[in-house]
Amino acid sequence: QVQLMESGGDSAQAGGSLRLSCTASQYFENLGCLAWFRQVPGKEREAVATIIILANTRYYHNSVKGRFTLSRDKAKSTAYLQMNSLTPEDTAIYYCAAAWSARGGCSVDPDDYNYWGQGILVTVSS
Repeated sequence: QVQLMESGGDSAQAGGSLRLSCTASQYFENLGCLAWFRQVPGKEREAVATIIILANTRYYHNSVKGRFTLSRDKAKSTAYLQMNSLTPEDTAIYYCAAAWSARGGCSVDPDDYNYWGQGILVTVSS
């Protein structure tokens, strides 16, 4: 069993930055993929960024390309989502998720993830 602990969520002004962290309780280097999803009320959960833990291969949703950066520190069992140039449209609950499999790349389907963090609120004001 893997527990994912998120931190770093808060509020920011438009144009500002925040960094989210996701720390795995164990087996970090054995995980296939780690992803950040976000969700706003009335909408489906969408994948913002994913990373293949071993290969360090990353995917970004078009809406965050060039603004968000996902990285991982294997020694700390932690993945980071650096969010720059924030806009009010980035306001959401952000979830960290992990999957054992990275076959074919990391999925953007929430159903393919085995473990989830509790969610963390990010609020961006204009």
